Amino acid sequence: MSSPTLLTPTSNLKPLLPVPVKPKTTAAAPPPHPSRRHFLSFAAVTTTTLSLSTLLPLTPAAFAADDEEYVKETSDVISKVRSTIKMDKNDPNVATAVAELRDTSNSWVAKYRREKSLLGRASFREIYSALNAVSGHYISFGPTAPIPAKRKARILEEMDTAEKALLRGR
Repeated sequence: MSSPTLLTPTSNLKPLLPVPVKPKTTAAAPPPHPSRRHFLSFAAVTTTTLSLSTLLPLTPAAFAADDEEYVKETSDVISKVRSTIKMDKNDPNVATAVAELRDTSNSWVAKYRREKSLLGRASFREIYSALNAVSGHYISFGPTAPIPAKRKARILEEMDTAEKALLRGR
């Protein structure tokens, strides 16, 4: 006995019904050039973007101002580095001074690192190098760890060189 669902060589096969084929609908070919709607929307976006960029105020922190501001801020950073480095390790204000120095140095570097006109200056190179050394020391050893004499001498020498370069306009 065979079940009606099994195919056996003796069973009679029913022909399959033909599947109706729907004609393929082709999408309209894109125009050879942009349509007027695309052109107008692009023009509106471009005009809006350009007009907004001229209306937005430039933040002073994003762009370095003039040479006088650079000299003043760099002198402030130099004095803050010197005063922080020369603090006694037992002074209770060392951790606070190091945190302030970190904030000051981070803002100075963020402000002036992207200025192409300053990258070649001797004062910039010296201060940047000294700030890297100071920050690296305090990050590695903590805010209360004293800076070794050799490193301290090199940092103070870089500060002196940077200060001389600032006075010369370099």
